[in-house]
Amino acid sequence: MTKLKMFAVMAALFLPLVVAGCSHPRPVLYAAPPPGLSAAAQRGYYDGSLAARNDIRKGFAPDAQRHPKFRNPPVPLPEFEEYQHSFRAGYEQTFRGGPGPGY
Repeated sequence: MTKLKMFAVMAALFLPLVVAGCSHPRPVLYAAPPPGLSAAAQRGYYDGSLAARNDIRKGFAPDAQRHPKFRNPPVPLPEFEEYQHSFRAGYEQTFRGGPGPGY
């Protein structure tokens, strides 16, 4: 093969890789929880934010209740409601870019 043909073949093979590298995914940033939250609320906020980032990456519709940590919080029973409230707030903040409910 001549050098020109070799260049054309290589360009045709690598062009899709170059074009694919130009796509820019939507950046997702973790926002710190509001100050003054308990340890359970801070954990819920972080877990909710992490769940939203995973949903965004997978292309899922927003639904905090789909996540096992929301349905069965990894905190003692008296802190379930506080954890779930903060989980939803972190989820909404990350997924929608706005403040979560009650914050």
